[in-house]
Amino acid sequence: MLFITRWTIPHTSRKAAIQRFLDTGGAPPAGVKMVARYHSTDGEFGFAISESNDAQALARWANAWDDLLILDTRPIVTDEELAATLQSP
Repeated sequence: MLFITRWTIPHTSRKAAIQRFLDTGGAPPAGVKMVARYHSTDGEFGFAISESNDAQALARWANAWDDLLILDTRPIVTDEELAATLQSP
């Protein structure tokens, strides 16, 4: 299943968030595959597309960052999956 995680970095935690990212690379834990990740050019927000069937692994990833970032993770579907859903009775 695909997920989108959006984040914003509060000004008060910006330096700590940058340092953690530089130190760790922000890699997800086992059980989560990062498909893509993008950052705004000013570094204040970004999003990642990930794939997982393990809700606990997603929670571990979020918990590793929720002291510094405001996070929102939601399931997503492709165009084809949405079209199939919309055509279903």
